[in-house]
Amino acid sequence: MGMNFWYQPISRRDFLKLGVLTLGSLAFRPWIEWQQLAADWPDAERLGRICVGKVDIRARPSADSPSVGVLYEDAVVVWLREVVGEVPAGRQSRRWVETPDGYIYAPSVQPVRNLPNTPVNELPQTSLGKGMWVEVTVPHVQIFLENREPASPWLKYVVEHGLIPRLYYSQILWVDGMTTNSQGQVLYRINERYGPGDVFWAAAEAFRPLTVEELTPISPEVEDKRVVVDVTPTRQMLYCYEGKTEVYACQISSGAKWDAAGNLVEKWGTPLGPHPIWRKAISIHMSGGQTGTGYDLPGVAWTTLFTGEGVAIHSTFWHNDFGTPRSHGCVNCAPEDAKFVFRWTKPIVPYDPGDVTVSMPGGTIVEVIEA
Repeated sequence: MGMNFWYQPISRRDFLKLGVLTLGSLAFRPWIEWQQLAADWPDAERLGRICVGKVDIRARPSADSPSVGVLYEDAVVVWLREVVGEVPAGRQSRRWVETPDGYIYAPSVQPVRNLPNTPVNELPQTSLGKGMWVEVTVPHVQIFLENREPASPWLKYVVEHGLIPRLYYSQILWVDGMTTNSQGQVLYRINERYGPGDVFWAAAEAFRPLTVEELTPISPEVEDKRVVVDVTPTRQMLYCYEGKTEVYACQISSGAKWDAAGNLVEKWGTPLGPHPIWRKAISIHMSGGQTGTGYDLPGVAWTTLFTGEGVAIHSTFWHNDFGTPRSHGCVNCAPEDAKFVFRWTKPIVPYDPGDVTVSMPGGTIVEVIEA
């Protein structure tokens, strides 16, 4: 049931190189004694997770500066501040993250926090039985498969290569069960409503239950709303208008019109013109592309679809390269920006069921422009 969304091809090995520990049969044992694999996460309010295979820590915010260290995917660092530095060859962003040990190119670092939660005592009752929407609020958390054979391509890859399956900060998923292991630790059963069928178990501390209140519509009484997405490569901005008044703006990453070799590929561009929103989902499983160059992503949050081909505005946890075209059509946003668009636009989506589809003429208009 995954929607077909398109992103810049990346190596599946680079994306899923999650660690050097092997799982063996542990991936299929939901009752394993859970341990935090990253107990040495820095004690700081703002953190960053390396979201590419490998990065160099530089002495200055420049790719030409000497490397003072190397980090691999899922390493967690203290995020002191974001600074303007030099643009690496072939890139567009000038943003760098200052850490206590040096500078890391910001597009390779996901902003995260470490905010563990107190597990709920009981799951609430919904129209689909007991369950709740939850958000990952730690840098990453290991998951354990309940089903013997993984259904998702990304999980198949992880198991085949002995890697560690994880969920990441800001992902949203559905919890429909819970248990307590022999150590007294509460585990949540994670069952994607719109995924291919995999069921996970993970430590409840990693997940914050969403509340009905935080899905409250923003300015629902305003009728004249529109979203403008400027996909001009040097702009990459999204604007929300009420009448002629701009009420919100943020950087985005739209469809990339060039492949890795610099060839023009028009079909990857975000489609221009006005498009009515026709579906919105709190969380959805996204997949598409071809083996080796495709993607398969669970728990993509705050998804607002505006074309029949599955192009959407949505939250992004796998890069921090906003301001640069890099998707295969969708509008990538930071989680807080995608959430605002989700709450502000129509149709209105209630917590239960968390997914609404409307017929034409649809909801709020998304106007995609290019100067």
